[in-house]
Amino acid sequence: MKKFFIVFSALVMISGLTFAGGGRSVDSQPAAQPAAQPAALPYTITVGGSTSVAPLMEMFKTEYERLHSNIRISISASGSGDGIRGAPAGTFEIGMSSRDLTPTERGTDIQEIVVAIDGIGVIVNNNNPVSDLSQEQLRNIYTGAVTTWEQLGAAAHGMTGPIAVVSREPGSGTRGAFEEILRFQDQLVRGAIEFDGTGAVRAEVSRNIHAIGYISLGSVDNSVKALSVDGVSPATANVVAGSYKVARPFLLLTRRSGTLNPNTRAFLDWVLSPAGQSIVSRSWIRVD
Repeated sequence: MKKFFIVFSALVMISGLTFAGGGRSVDSQPAAQPAAQPAALPYTITVGGSTSVAPLMEMFKTEYERLHSNIRISISASGSGDGIRGAPAGTFEIGMSSRDLTPTERGTDIQEIVVAIDGIGVIVNNNNPVSDLSQEQLRNIYTGAVTTWEQLGAAAHGMTGPIAVVSREPGSGTRGAFEEILRFQDQLVRGAIEFDGTGAVRAEVSRNIHAIGYISLGSVDNSVKALSVDGVSPATANVVAGSYKVARPFLLLTRRSGTLNPNTRAFLDWVLSPAGQSIVSRSWIRVD
């Protein structure tokens, strides 16, 4: 009887422990799961201005939209003047310019960011034997002091006939930089063929053996030939070294007053980061 009591007491204790411990597992709640992060809201960054900066901006757009599915970048390429006016006016969140700002422009509600350095390529038709011109010869061509290829003497390499002078439209950043570097601002020869946009200049030179024009080095392709200037080839290494003198900055512009949208601020930070600058280095000169 005593042995039975001891066994019975042990069973009661075990049952108590089961209820005390096992009961907790029945009544316990599942472990709290971390709250799901809300999807980032869609946002469109508006960009406008220079047709020379636009190809670089398109490359930025492709990569950044791949990395950020909620972001869209809308690009309107119509000339540096529009970018310089549009940024402080709020027409665009980001303006693009392919020339330095004037003192007057810097006095407006505008903030500039240098994102790349670009050479300006002087281009001729692939069938034109000319390969090298001096800054003085270029200035004489663009001001009308020289009007035929044979007037260039030995530099013409036998090329004859009238020179078809091709330029960008007034307000173009490339034109402003080109005229400033070669020191003939507002002296473009009467009768010069003026085009809106880099592509139109390149297309005209590619089909006209007598033409000479200028475009961003990053936009030079095998449809035209880029000339050396003062004996220096328009290679990226020479632009970096400063020996190729026909070069200018690529600027992104924002409104100085107010606060940028965080999405736009993040995009600009990325452009200046090693990831963004690695895109610049494909055809231009990085600034980091």
